[in-house]
Amino acid sequence: MSTENALLTILIEKINNDTLVLPTLPEIAVRVRKTADDPDANLMAMADVIAHDPALAARMIKIANSAFLGRTIKVSTLNQAVTRIGLRQIKNIATAMAMEQLFVSKNALVKGYMDKAWQRTLTVAASAITLMQMYLKEHKRTSLNVDTITLAALVYNIGVLPILTEAERHEEVFGNPSFLAHSIQKLGGKIGGSIMRAWGFTDEFIEVAESWSNPNYRPEQPCYVDFIRIGAIEQGLLQVSDKQAALQVYVDKGIIPSISVLQDEEYLTMLEEVKAIFA
Repeated sequence: MSTENALLTILIEKINNDTLVLPTLPEIAVRVRKTADDPDANLMAMADVIAHDPALAARMIKIANSAFLGRTIKVSTLNQAVTRIGLRQIKNIATAMAMEQLFVSKNALVKGYMDKAWQRTLTVAASAITLMQMYLKEHKRTSLNVDTITLAALVYNIGVLPILTEAERHEEVFGNPSFLAHSIQKLGGKIGGSIMRAWGFTDEFIEVAESWSNPNYRPEQPCYVDFIRIGAIEQGLLQVSDKQAALQVYVDKGIIPSISVLQDEEYLTMLEEVKAIFA
Protein backbone atom coordinates (compact mmCIF):
# COMPACT_ATOMS: atom_id res chain seq x y z
CA MET A 1 0.00 0.00 0.00
CA SER A 2 1.39 3.41 -0.95
CA THR A 3 2.06 6.02 1.72
CA GLU A 4 -0.73 8.13 0.27
CA ASN A 5 -3.29 5.35 0.43
CA ALA A 6 -2.08 4.40 3.89
CA LEU A 7 -2.65 7.95 5.13
CA LEU A 8 -6.11 8.05 3.58
CA THR A 9 -6.95 4.74 5.23
CA ILE A 10 -5.72 6.00 8.60
CA LEU A 11 -7.80 9.18 8.33
CA ILE A 12 -10.96 7.30 7.36
CA GLU A 13 -10.46 4.79 10.17
CA LYS A 14 -9.96 7.54 12.75
CA ILE A 15 -13.05 9.38 11.50
CA ASN A 16 -15.15 6.23 11.69
CA ASN A 17 -13.80 5.39 15.15
CA ASP A 18 -14.18 8.98 16.35
CA THR A 19 -10.51 9.06 17.33
CA LEU A 20 -9.29 11.81 15.01
CA VAL A 21 -7.83 14.64 17.10
CA LEU A 22 -9.78 17.80 16.30
CA PRO A 23 -8.44 21.32 16.84
CA THR A 24 -9.76 23.20 19.85
CA LEU A 25 -11.29 26.64 19.61
CA PRO A 26 -8.75 29.31 20.69
CA GLU A 27 -9.21 30.31 24.33
CA ILE A 28 -9.96 33.95 23.58
CA ALA A 29 -12.71 32.89 21.18
CA VAL A 30 -14.22 30.62 23.84
CA ARG A 31 -14.25 33.47 26.36
CA VAL A 32 -15.78 35.93 23.89
CA ARG A 33 -18.51 33.51 22.87
CA LYS A 34 -19.28 32.65 26.49
CA THR A 35 -19.56 36.32 27.40
CA ALA A 36 -21.75 37.07 24.37
CA ASP A 37 -24.10 34.23 25.33
CA ASP A 38 -24.38 35.39 28.94
CA PRO A 39 -27.72 37.23 29.31
CA ASP A 40 -26.22 39.32 32.12
CA ALA A 41 -23.16 40.39 30.14
CA ASN A 42 -22.84 43.91 28.76
CA LEU A 43 -20.50 45.73 26.41
CA MET A 44 -18.14 46.68 29.25
CA ALA A 45 -17.74 43.03 30.20
CA MET A 46 -17.00 42.15 26.59
CA ALA A 47 -14.39 44.91 26.35
CA ASP A 48 -12.70 43.51 29.48
CA VAL A 49 -12.48 40.05 27.89
CA ILE A 50 -11.09 41.31 24.58
CA ALA A 51 -8.59 43.56 26.36
CA HIS A 52 -6.74 40.44 27.51
CA ASP A 53 -5.72 39.81 23.91
CA PRO A 54 -3.95 42.97 22.61
CA ALA A 55 -3.88 41.70 19.01
CA LEU A 56 -7.62 41.05 19.02
CA ALA A 57 -8.29 44.40 20.69
CA ALA A 58 -6.34 46.16 17.94
CA ARG A 59 -8.27 44.23 15.29
CA MET A 60 -11.59 45.25 16.85
CA ILE A 61 -10.66 48.95 16.76
CA LYS A 62 -9.55 48.51 13.14
CA ILE A 63 -12.85 46.87 12.20
CA ALA A 64 -14.87 49.54 14.02
CA ASN A 65 -13.10 52.18 11.93
CA SER A 66 -13.31 50.31 8.65
CA ALA A 67 -15.43 50.90 5.58
CA PHE A 68 -16.74 47.40 6.35
CA LEU A 69 -19.01 49.01 8.93
CA GLY A 70 -19.58 52.08 6.81
CA ARG A 71 -18.43 54.55 9.45
CA THR A 72 -16.45 57.73 8.84
CA ILE A 73 -16.00 58.99 12.42
CA LYS A 74 -13.04 57.16 13.92
CA VAL A 75 -12.93 55.53 17.37
CA SER A 76 -9.72 55.27 19.36
CA THR A 77 -10.54 53.02 22.33
CA LEU A 78 -11.64 49.42 22.72
CA ASN A 79 -14.79 50.45 24.62
CA GLN A 80 -15.81 52.70 21.74
CA ALA A 81 -15.09 49.93 19.24
CA VAL A 82 -17.12 47.35 21.16
CA THR A 83 -20.04 49.76 21.46
CA ARG A 84 -19.97 50.47 17.73
CA ILE A 85 -19.75 46.82 16.68
CA GLY A 86 -22.24 45.40 19.20
CA LEU A 87 -22.36 42.09 21.09
CA ARG A 88 -23.96 40.04 18.32
CA GLN A 89 -21.37 40.92 15.73
CA ILE A 90 -18.46 40.70 18.15
CA LYS A 91 -19.21 37.06 18.93
CA ASN A 92 -18.64 36.00 15.34
CA ILE A 93 -16.04 38.58 14.33
CA ALA A 94 -13.81 37.82 17.34
CA THR A 95 -14.08 34.09 16.70
CA ALA A 96 -13.19 34.66 13.06
CA MET A 97 -10.16 36.75 14.02
CA ALA A 98 -8.97 33.97 16.36
CA MET A 99 -9.05 31.33 13.60
CA GLU A 100 -5.62 32.35 12.36
CA GLN A 101 -4.11 31.00 15.59
CA LEU A 102 -4.99 27.46 14.49
CA PHE A 103 -3.11 27.54 11.19
CA VAL A 104 0.34 27.10 12.71
CA SER A 105 2.95 24.33 12.81
CA LYS A 106 6.53 23.96 14.04
CA ASN A 107 7.26 21.84 10.98
CA ALA A 108 8.46 24.15 8.19
CA LEU A 109 6.89 22.06 5.42
CA VAL A 110 3.54 21.78 7.15
CA LYS A 111 3.67 25.46 8.10
CA GLY A 112 3.97 26.31 4.42
CA TYR A 113 0.80 24.37 3.67
CA MET A 114 -0.96 25.87 6.69
CA ASP A 115 -0.05 29.41 5.59
CA LYS A 116 -1.27 28.73 2.07
CA ALA A 117 -4.52 27.23 3.36
CA TRP A 118 -5.14 30.27 5.58
CA GLN A 119 -4.42 32.76 2.80
CA ARG A 120 -6.80 30.91 0.51
CA THR A 121 -9.41 30.96 3.25
CA LEU A 122 -9.01 34.74 3.60
CA THR A 123 -9.35 35.23 -0.14
CA VAL A 124 -12.59 33.25 -0.33
CA ALA A 125 -13.87 34.89 2.86
CA ALA A 126 -13.30 38.39 1.49
CA SER A 127 -15.21 37.52 -1.66
CA ALA A 128 -18.08 35.88 0.25
CA ILE A 129 -18.41 38.82 2.65
CA THR A 130 -18.35 41.34 -0.21
CA LEU A 131 -21.00 39.42 -2.12
CA MET A 132 -23.16 39.25 1.00
CA GLN A 133 -22.90 43.01 1.49
CA MET A 134 -24.04 43.56 -2.10
CA TYR A 135 -26.83 41.02 -1.78
CA LEU A 136 -28.19 42.64 1.39
CA LYS A 137 -28.54 46.00 -0.38
CA GLU A 138 -31.18 44.42 -2.62
CA HIS A 139 -32.69 41.89 -0.18
CA LYS A 140 -33.62 43.73 3.02
CA ARG A 141 -35.83 41.03 4.50
CA THR A 142 -33.48 38.06 4.30
CA SER A 143 -32.37 36.30 7.49
CA LEU A 144 -28.82 36.14 6.13
CA ASN A 145 -26.39 38.62 7.68
CA VAL A 146 -22.84 39.87 7.37
CA ASP A 147 -21.54 38.90 10.82
CA THR A 148 -22.53 35.25 10.31
CA ILE A 149 -20.93 35.03 6.87
CA THR A 150 -17.80 36.63 8.34
CA LEU A 151 -17.32 33.65 10.63
CA ALA A 152 -18.77 31.03 8.30
CA ALA A 153 -16.36 32.06 5.55
CA LEU A 154 -13.38 31.68 7.88
CA VAL A 155 -14.33 28.23 9.16
CA TYR A 156 -15.63 26.72 5.92
CA ASN A 157 -12.35 24.88 5.27
CA ILE A 158 -11.47 24.09 8.89
CA GLY A 159 -11.47 20.37 8.05
CA VAL A 160 -8.09 20.82 6.37
CA LEU A 161 -6.33 21.18 9.74
CA PRO A 162 -6.57 17.59 11.08
CA ILE A 163 -5.64 16.27 7.63
CA LEU A 164 -2.46 18.35 7.52
CA THR A 165 -1.69 17.49 11.15
CA GLU A 166 -2.02 13.78 10.43
CA ALA A 167 0.01 14.11 7.24
CA GLU A 168 2.76 15.78 9.29
CA ARG A 169 3.74 12.29 10.48
CA HIS A 170 4.31 11.25 6.87
CA GLU A 171 6.34 14.09 5.38
CA GLU A 172 6.84 12.25 2.08
CA VAL A 173 3.14 12.84 1.43
CA PHE A 174 3.81 16.57 1.07
CA GLY A 175 5.80 15.76 -2.05
CA ASN A 176 2.49 14.93 -3.70
CA PRO A 177 0.30 18.05 -3.52
CA SER A 178 -2.37 16.47 -5.73
CA PHE A 179 -2.84 13.67 -3.19
CA LEU A 180 -3.21 16.13 -0.34
CA ALA A 181 -5.76 18.06 -2.38
CA HIS A 182 -7.63 14.80 -3.04
CA SER A 183 -7.61 13.88 0.67
CA ILE A 184 -8.90 17.32 1.63
CA GLN A 185 -11.63 17.21 -1.00
CA LYS A 186 -12.66 13.69 0.01
CA LEU A 187 -12.60 14.11 3.79
CA GLY A 188 -12.43 17.83 4.57
CA GLY A 189 -16.19 18.37 4.70
CA LYS A 190 -16.88 15.45 7.01
CA ILE A 191 -14.07 16.49 9.35
CA GLY A 192 -15.12 20.14 9.20
CA GLY A 193 -18.65 19.26 10.25
CA SER A 194 -17.28 17.24 13.17
CA ILE A 195 -15.20 20.22 14.31
CA MET A 196 -18.19 22.56 14.17
CA ARG A 197 -20.24 20.13 16.27
CA ALA A 198 -17.40 19.69 18.77
CA TRP A 199 -17.20 23.48 19.13
CA GLY A 200 -20.94 23.73 19.70
CA PHE A 201 -21.61 25.83 16.61
CA THR A 202 -25.10 26.12 15.15
CA ASP A 203 -26.45 24.25 12.13
CA GLU A 204 -25.67 27.01 9.64
CA PHE A 205 -21.95 26.69 10.36
CA ILE A 206 -22.07 22.90 10.25
CA GLU A 207 -23.85 23.16 6.89
CA VAL A 208 -21.10 25.39 5.50
CA ALA A 209 -18.21 23.21 6.69
CA GLU A 210 -19.83 19.96 5.57
CA SER A 211 -21.37 20.97 2.27
CA TRP A 212 -19.51 23.82 0.56
CA SER A 213 -17.47 21.45 -1.65
CA ASN A 214 -20.13 18.76 -2.07
CA PRO A 215 -21.44 19.00 -5.67
CA ASN A 216 -24.53 16.99 -4.73
CA TYR A 217 -25.61 19.57 -2.14
CA ARG A 218 -27.87 22.02 -3.95
CA PRO A 219 -30.08 24.02 -1.56
CA GLU A 220 -33.09 25.67 -3.19
CA GLN A 221 -33.08 28.80 -1.02
CA PRO A 222 -30.17 31.26 -0.76
CA CYS A 223 -27.82 30.28 2.06
CA TYR A 224 -24.30 30.99 3.31
CA VAL A 225 -22.91 28.05 1.32
CA ASP A 226 -23.81 29.88 -1.91
CA PHE A 227 -21.66 32.90 -1.15
CA ILE A 228 -18.67 30.79 -0.14
CA ARG A 229 -19.00 28.63 -3.24
CA ILE A 230 -18.95 31.68 -5.51
CA GLY A 231 -15.77 32.88 -3.84
CA ALA A 232 -14.22 29.42 -4.07
CA ILE A 233 -15.16 29.03 -7.75
CA GLU A 234 -13.88 32.51 -8.55
CA GLN A 235 -10.53 31.73 -6.89
CA GLY A 236 -10.26 28.27 -8.47
CA LEU A 237 -10.46 26.49 -5.10
CA LEU A 238 -13.67 24.71 -6.03
CA GLN A 239 -12.86 22.82 -9.19
CA VAL A 240 -15.58 22.95 -11.85
CA SER A 241 -15.53 21.87 -15.48
CA ASP A 242 -17.17 25.10 -16.69
CA LYS A 243 -16.60 28.16 -14.51
CA GLN A 244 -19.09 30.35 -16.36
CA ALA A 245 -21.84 27.73 -16.13
CA ALA A 246 -21.08 27.16 -12.44
CA LEU A 247 -21.39 30.88 -11.68
CA GLN A 248 -24.53 31.22 -13.80
CA VAL A 249 -26.28 28.97 -11.27
CA TYR A 250 -26.00 31.78 -8.73
CA VAL A 251 -27.24 34.36 -11.19
CA ASP A 252 -30.32 32.20 -11.81
CA LYS A 253 -30.75 31.78 -8.05
CA GLY A 254 -30.64 35.53 -7.48
CA ILE A 255 -27.45 35.57 -5.41
CA ILE A 256 -25.59 37.78 -7.88
CA PRO A 257 -27.14 39.94 -10.63
CA SER A 258 -24.68 38.76 -13.29
CA ILE A 259 -21.35 37.00 -13.68
CA SER A 260 -19.79 40.28 -14.79
CA VAL A 261 -20.51 41.80 -11.34
CA LEU A 262 -17.34 40.03 -10.17
CA GLN A 263 -15.36 42.40 -12.39
CA ASP A 264 -17.33 45.56 -11.59
CA GLU A 265 -15.58 48.48 -9.90
CA GLU A 266 -18.05 48.45 -7.00
CA TYR A 267 -17.35 44.80 -6.22
CA LEU A 268 -13.58 45.16 -6.55
CA THR A 269 -13.51 48.28 -4.36
CA MET A 270 -15.59 46.61 -1.64
CA LEU A 271 -13.44 43.49 -1.92
CA GLU A 272 -10.28 45.47 -1.18
CA GLU A 273 -11.97 47.12 1.80
CA VAL A 274 -12.87 43.73 3.25
CA LYS A 275 -9.40 42.32 2.57
CA ALA A 276 -7.93 45.26 4.50
CA ILE A 277 -9.69 44.06 7.65
CA PHE A 278 -7.68 40.84 7.65
CA ALA A 279 -4.37 42.38 6.62
